[in-house]
Amino acid sequence: MSEGSKPGGYPAYAPPAPSGSGLKIPILFGIVIALIAANVYLFIQLNNTRADMDKMRDTLSDQILKVREGESISAQTSRRTIESLRDQLEAQRRQLSMATGQARDEAARRVAETEKRLQAAQAAQAKIFESKVNDVKQETDTANTKIAEVGTEVTGVKTDVESTKSELEKTIADLKRVNGDLTGQASLIATNGKELDALKSLGERNYFEFTVGKTKAPQKVGDILIQLKKADPKHHRFSIDIVADDKTQERRDKTINEPVQFYTSHAHQPYEIVVNDVKKNEIVGYLSTPKVQNGRNGG
Repeated sequence: MSEGSKPGGYPAYAPPAPSGSGLKIPILFGIVIALIAANVYLFIQLNNTRADMDKMRDTLSDQILKVREGESISAQTSRRTIESLRDQLEAQRRQLSMATGQARDEAARRVAETEKRLQAAQAAQAKIFESKVNDVKQETDTANTKIAEVGTEVTGVKTDVESTKSELEKTIADLKRVNGDLTGQASLIATNGKELDALKSLGERNYFEFTVGKTKAPQKVGDILIQLKKADPKHHRFSIDIVADDKTQERRDKTINEPVQFYTSHAHQPYEIVVNDVKKNEIVGYLSTPKVQNGRNGG
């Protein structure tokens, strides 16, 4: 088949190649979008972390308030008990001063017992208060530990975002440009999954990963069909048939990481097939299609 014609007798469409500077703007625009998305993700993570910390502080405040309320009730009860014992002690001391003989001895005994009960009540109140204080301190220490952990997680999120952004920028910078077999124009290609993710992050085209085996019927990839006709793993070469717009186009003796380009009625820009690996009866790669599908002939 001649280079200037397609199967079926239709002339090949070769739109004018855009200038090199025209590709830089969409690439830079895609990088900016990726960086903005990373910053939005970080902003959302920080907001969620702040909300968790506020919730934790509210919970701690509620717990401390409940402890203080319980402590207040306990203190009031103990205070009433102590006041009552003091009143009894004073009354018994007055009786003691007025009594004589056996009555005086009995009054002294009651005074001693009341003093013991008063001391025991005061000791119990002090022990309860100390226990409540220790509980509040322990809860405060636990809350501070959780807040510190959240702060560490925030730092980790920031570090991860910065690391991801740095790796993405480096991968984008390392992407290769290879001339397509139809337009002769250099295209950014991916040779592995990491590079393909970087291409996707630019947001300029659609990408469909595939593994196509040597079968009798073509296999669907995106909105086209691909049929593997020949695979040569030793020399990293392959031959395929492409079915698009109900027409079959042959591509023979192609190499890995070479953009196999063709036009469809769905877009002004060419579709591209890039094969990254050739096995005995199988090829692995991806299909790249234009984002804008508006039809070359107004269809």
